Amino acid sequence: MAAEALTATEYITHHLHHLSTTEQSSIIDFSVLNMDTIVFSILMMACALYLMYKGAKKATSGVPGKWQCAVEMLVEFVNEQAKSIVHGDRTFIAPLALTVFVWVVLMNAIDLIPVDLLPTIAGWLGIHYLRPLPTADLNGTMGISVGVLFLMIYYGIKIKGVGGFSRELFVAPFGNYPLLWPFNFALNIIEYLAKCVSLGMRLFGNMYAGELLFFLIALLGSLWVGFDGLSIFGVFGHAVAGICWWLFHVLIVILQAFIMMMLTLVYIGQAHEGH
Repeated sequence: MAAEALTATEYITHHLHHLSTTEQSSIIDFSVLNMDTIVFSILMMACALYLMYKGAKKATSGVPGKWQCAVEMLVEFVNEQAKSIVHGDRTFIAPLALTVFVWVVLMNAIDLIPVDLLPTIAGWLGIHYLRPLPTADLNGTMGISVGVLFLMIYYGIKIKGVGGFSRELFVAPFGNYPLLWPFNFALNIIEYLAKCVSLGMRLFGNMYAGELLFFLIALLGSLWVGFDGLSIFGVFGHAVAGICWWLFHVLIVILQAFIMMMLTLVYIGQAHEGH
């Protein structure tokens, strides 16, 4: 829908509405699936895998092309980060970090597309609501962080064994004293949950704020153009504000993906070490 056909509140509410299987009936409702988040997450993952596949397919021992150079630099950069953080077998962990980085960058980059473009195309196809940015949906970011949580537990058990992992839950950080076991266990469970929640909330909060600011800039432009005699000023001001925020947001897109990758490495690295 065009911004001028709606009030400011209606415009933002419309753009914040997901293409869902049903209306949410409570704060936590597992019966609701946000189809736009699922579809665009899968599309970006497929795109990430394709880009990495193309880089590997065109790899040559001779003079590398530009794309091969870019992919090799990225792989080497991620591998160095993994090497400095995770002390152990990185056969799976380094590719995991690379996948997280590329996937989150591509999902975040959807926010760089004009906010009305994809919803308008969806409207032509009879889809009334579409919110294409998966990382501005808490369900999407928490899905990634829950996956990282499972990996933390998996590597904790793999490195320390079931007995060692279970024992650490009860004896760290205050020591192996039976009276302190409940407190140690509670603190460790809280630590795992806090890492999971903070990882997802950090990405969600930054991308949601960036998305909302794009909506406000779009509204600001439509309001300026609406004043008599100020159409040229409104279009110019709207363009300048949009371009400035777009350029700054490119840094946010990459930075948030880097933070997500680094925290994933840090948390998995901590699972390799004892308290």
